[in-house]
Amino acid sequence: MIRIIVCDDHPIFREGVKKILKQSSDLVVEDEAASGPELVEKLGAKRFDLALLDISLPGANGIDLLKSIQASHPRLPVLMLSMYPEEQYAVRALRAGAAGYVTKGSVPTELVAAIRKVAAGGKYVSPSLAELLAEEMEGKRQSPAHEKLSDREYQILCMLGAGKGIKEIAHELFISPPTVGTYRARILAKLGLRTTAELIGYAIKQNLV
Repeated sequence: MIRIIVCDDHPIFREGVKKILKQSSDLVVEDEAASGPELVEKLGAKRFDLALLDISLPGANGIDLLKSIQASHPRLPVLMLSMYPEEQYAVRALRAGAAGYVTKGSVPTELVAAIRKVAAGGKYVSPSLAELLAEEMEGKRQSPAHEKLSDREYQILCMLGAGKGIKEIAHELFISPPTVGTYRARILAKLGLRTTAELIGYAIKQNLV
């Protein structure tokens, strides 16, 4: 039996995952969490075979949370779930220690297959992601400028690119507007841009939104 904890801030999505996994006799959702702190607390209180982790949580960067889990529970495989396309976050997640990456638009059978493979000690990537990784390893893929951003900078780049304002981002990430402004300035400098309008244009061109 593969004991799973699901971390996602949307109750309806968690219920959907439980309903899907309930159809497989070897999978059981042992517990669930709606936030990073709640997940960390439950991981410290109970043993699980696998964690399903949403990459976007209120007040938390899923990549940072993943790194924290890897540090405190190095043997726990983490399968990332995300509404974002693979080209946006998958490579970053795998570099940070994720055992696999599945988009929320995937069919249920893919999620089940990914869980089983990761729980058995393997890595799960879709065929399209495998091709992307192969191109990167062979040097065929030229890394875009945004790949030199930190994980938090990248997260804020995507949020700004989606048209969210400084105050809205600050509220969602539980940080102050001036802090968001500082990140924005760093992003502009690293990407060689001057204005938020140019930043939004860059994000759209790079398919980050």
